[in-house]
Amino acid sequence: MQWRIKPVLPVTKGMGAVAVVVLAVAFAGRDPVRWALALVVGGVLAIWAVRDLVAPVRLAADAAGVTVITGFARRRHLPWAQIERVRVDVSSRRGLRSELLELDAGESIFLFSAHELGVLPEEVAAALADLRTSTSPS
Repeated sequence: MQWRIKPVLPVTKGMGAVAVVVLAVAFAGRDPVRWALALVVGGVLAIWAVRDLVAPVRLAADAAGVTVITGFARRRHLPWAQIERVRVDVSSRRGLRSELLELDAGESIFLFSAHELGVLPEEVAAALADLRTSTSPS
């Protein structure tokens, strides 16, 4: 099983990088601070979009455990025995509700949003629970 980012994310980030550069050309004039700021923001957005293209699968699971993305695009495999808890963290602030899938692996906690998973975190938590129970020794 694999969960990947929504395809619209790298496209949106790339469009944001282009928009920042276009706005810099239109409004920065000869101000070096504005140009530097535009290049930094555009560069960060472009790198962020490249990460989404290089490592679109954020979470994968099989009988042996789960594989998560860490850092820019490194993968880390966690056996089921190392995962202490899988839960969905729901929070509401100022009328906005957010849900994050939380994988607690002892010293590390991995958080995934619906945008990163491509589906609701509740669905992924249920699928992981089913996979974990079906592969655990009886």
